[in-house]
Amino acid sequence: MHRFLALRSHAPYLESHTGEQPVIAIRDIVERHKTGEPVGITSVCSAHPLVIEAALRHGLERGSALVLIEATSNQVNQDGGYTGMQPAGFRDFVWAIADRVGFPRDRIALGGDHLGPNAWTRLSPEEAMAKAETMVADYVRAGFGKIHLDCSMSCAGDPVPLPERTIAERAARLCAAAEAAAPAEAATLPCYVIGTEVPVPGGAAEDLHELQVTTPAAALATLEMHHDLFSRAGLADAWDRVIATVVQPGVEFDHDKVVDYLPAAAAELSAAIEPVDHIVFEAHSTDYQTQDALAALVRDHFAILKVGPGLTFALREALWGLDAIERELLPPAQRANLRQVALARMHADPANWTKYYDREGNALDLQLQYSLSDRIRYYWPDEAIAAAQERLFANLRRTIPPLALVSQYLPAGFAAHRAGRASLDPADLVIAQVSAVLDAYHGACHPDV
Repeated sequence: MHRFLALRSHAPYLESHTGEQPVIAIRDIVERHKTGEPVGITSVCSAHPLVIEAALRHGLERGSALVLIEATSNQVNQDGGYTGMQPAGFRDFVWAIADRVGFPRDRIALGGDHLGPNAWTRLSPEEAMAKAETMVADYVRAGFGKIHLDCSMSCAGDPVPLPERTIAERAARLCAAAEAAAPAEAATLPCYVIGTEVPVPGGAAEDLHELQVTTPAAALATLEMHHDLFSRAGLADAWDRVIATVVQPGVEFDHDKVVDYLPAAAAELSAAIEPVDHIVFEAHSTDYQTQDALAALVRDHFAILKVGPGLTFALREALWGLDAIERELLPPAQRANLRQVALARMHADPANWTKYYDREGNALDLQLQYSLSDRIRYYWPDEAIAAAQERLFANLRRTIPPLALVSQYLPAGFAAHRAGRASLDPADLVIAQVSAVLDAYHGACHPDV
């Protein structure tokens, strides 16, 4: 069972729904984009309950007909992932939050991100792929309608980097496993995302200076190779449900920097996808891009915008703001000291950051807390950290912070409260901080709203 905190929620108004299955709604948005509408889809890639609640409440407030939430293969798999959840458990986890906030389940699309051997690369290719086949089938059986087939990582004994044809062959193999597990009803058959130039999940570990944008020839060759391999494997029907391919549009972030989208650098790549039926680009690592850059990405056919660490970074900002408010309001003996507890636990259990951070002393503490790659997100389910967060929230529910302190440490929460969109409950203030990030994505994907 997952170890995240359970939360109370609200039940705002509901908008009428078109009645479409979520997977059909995704394909409809892609088709609208292909016919010239500058519309897109925000993909929320997080398993944190406050981030998911923020996405659903944001969807209610904006009248969104669809909210797409994705779990990654290292978060959620048949072995539990780092959240302790299997695919059906994650589905129920999201649905429980939706029920509490009053968001209809049939307006939630669930996706599986980086589904492939990523969690088992220490194993041989055959062992890792067998595990990946089981995982993909479990996702599909649990009702996940958007499946990202990602076999771009090398397993034990594989060459580095992995040849593109090997990546595509393995993707076709996983697609066959997904199709075998899929329901018979056409309206619930999964749609797929493919690609071989897939950014590392969670941001780059190396210091970034400049990125090479995928060439049009490479993007089209990848599509042709996958099309051929899918056809050979008897997956022609599944190919018709491929909605996107992952390429590098020239966006990324590392610990300290963001590489911003430059439309001119991706102009030829953007034009290359226009004549391709039913397929757009999916942009990974869009976290921390400006709203103008996000809108330009959607306009340029990077119509699926994935965001994850940028949301949990905003979550951490809000939690640290609440921690600062607590220090202002309460004597030491009563404080939860969430920030102190989190740092101590990260030092005691470095497994999730030691490969990425190399500084020492205070410089390391700054990385642990403030790196844009946000490796602290792996630690929120930790029992000691979760208990400290729960105590912090309880403290600030007993001692409601004055508006001046909220303005000082949580300006997004202050603005939401003054606009009548949030109470002074600590969870509401956190959600307001995350929602401010989602606003930029919503504006990019719905420019006419």
